[in-house]
Parts: sequence; C-alpha cells; structure tokens
Amino acid sequence: MIKQLLQLVFQIVPFCLLTQAGTAIADNHERFKNVKITSTQVSDGLYMLTGAGGNMAVSIGKNGTYLVDDQFAPLTERILTAIKSLGGDVPKFLLNTHWHGDHTGGNENFGKQGSIIVAHENVRERMSSDQFIKAFNRKVEPAPEVALPVITFEEGVNFHWNGDVLRVRHQPNAHTDTDSFVQFKAANVIHTGDLYFSGMYPFIDGSSGGSITGVIAAAEQILAVADMNTKIIPGHGKLSNKAELTEYRDMLQLVESRITKMIAEGKTRLQIVEAKPTADLDAKWGGGFMKPDKWVSIVYDGLREES
Repeated sequence: MIKQLLQLVFQIVPFCLLTQAGTAIADNHERFKNVKITSTQVSDGLYMLTGAGGNMAVSIGKNGTYLVDDQFAPLTERILTAIKSLGGDVPKFLLNTHWHGDHTGGNENFGKQGSIIVAHENVRERMSSDQFIKAFNRKVEPAPEVALPVITFEEGVNFHWNGDVLRVRHQPNAHTDTDSFVQFKAANVIHTGDLYFSGMYPFIDGSSGGSITGVIAAAEQILAVADMNTKIIPGHGKLSNKAELTEYRDMLQLVESRITKMIAEGKTRLQIVEAKPTADLDAKWGGGFMKPDKWVSIVYDGLREES
C-alpha cells in the first residue's frame, strides 16, 4: 500500500518540487527506488507508460520505437526495460510535449544513446537557459547540450511512423509557451502532455508563458480532432476520453469566468481566495497536487496579467 501511494505521489507531484534532471534531488535514486514503470496498451503497438512524473506514450513497430516524454533521469533504465518487454528498443525519436523536468528529465540519457529529440523551439530555448518558476519559487538550471531537442518546429510537424501519421501541434501560451499535443491518427489516440490533467486542477506555469485562457483554447483544439472513441493520454492522471476532457474544459471555463468577474469587481487575490470560488468543484477536481487555494491564486495572477 505504501509503495502504491508513493507511486501515485510521484505521478502527480509538480516537476518543480522534484526539479530538473541533473540537480541533487532528481539525481537522488533513493527517491525513485520504489517507482515501477507500468504499461497499458491503448492500440496495436501503442502503449501508455506510467511511473513518476508525466505520462508517456510509446509506439513500437516496423520503423522502430517512438517515445513521447521520458520522466526523470533515474528512471531511464526502467523505462527502457519496460519498452523492451513490449518488443521495442532505444527510441529512434523522443518527442518532448513541453520543457518541464518531469517530462524531459531522461533526455540526457536517451540523447547519449542516440535518440533524436524533437520539440517545439521554445522547449530548446527554455531548457538551454536559466528558468525561474514563480509559483513554487524554484530556479531551474540549464540542461546539458545532449539533453536538448535537435529538431524543433514552430507550429507543428508530422511523423509517418509505424503505419500511422503522428500529428504534433503546438498550442501557444497554455500550460506553458512550449506545449504540443500529438495525435496518432490511425490509432485514434491523443497524448496531450500537460495541456490536460485528468480529474484534477492543472498546474499553469505563468512564468513560462502559461495561462488558463490558453489551456481552454488547447482543450478546444484537442476536442476538435477527437471523437467519442478517441483514447486520450493526459499529462497526468488516468487514461481518458473525449467526454472527460469536455468536463475538464467546462470546469476551466467556469472558473475563468468566476474569477474574471471578481477581478472586474475590484477584489484582490486574497479576497478571491478567501471567497472560495471553486468550493463546489473541489470535491471532483481538488484531489491532485494543485490544491484549490493555490490554484485560484495562480489563475488570478494569470488573468490579472492578461487584463
């Protein structure tokens, strides 16, 4: 039971509390010793992998292995073991859905083994320079050269891979300014990265250009290409679907409208937090690492900057 709880904490804990690969905490294997990489088949040759940090997707087939995100550096060998048990090998391509360390922490290890890292151009820019996450008062050091994306794109890129077309599309100023989602068209599967936190309030990184308005817009874009049979791999949380993503979008819109109205009435951050504008939503959405008061503060800050 303790091991299961630890694994759940690692799945949903914000990357900034564990920090980027290469720092003391992320390199402390002791913190990851009980983490197991588990796989769920979502389509032929396509799997969702979970462990510590952001959910991964792996496509295995005639062209080789394609990996979406890679969690933390101490887990690389366990991730590879899981991939090989499914018939894959070292990924030929590694796609980063955004720059945060719980999705890119294994980049250096995979890069050294020859994986070609691909991401939006802002991922490379942020990973190669000092960053500061205001919401958690956390500095993030630059990643080494081998951990950086070597292929970058502006709006999107397509991969013709393992009998499918993988459509990668950038979503500006959403969870961050680096986010992309990937649609496996033939498989009818979408990996959203942290544009979607299934069943919980999302972390929105305003210091990296994120905003609730952008997250809502991204959810709309994903919903536009999904159907009722689409399987959706969220950045955090359980395997999901269009109906659940729709509920998530509706929740975000409701919270945005409530806090926008309170800002227009002249209320301060403290007054809005104390008013508990998400009280009727917290039972359903407040069980993740982003607790209601903190999340309301983050949404408030973002909306104030936009106004």
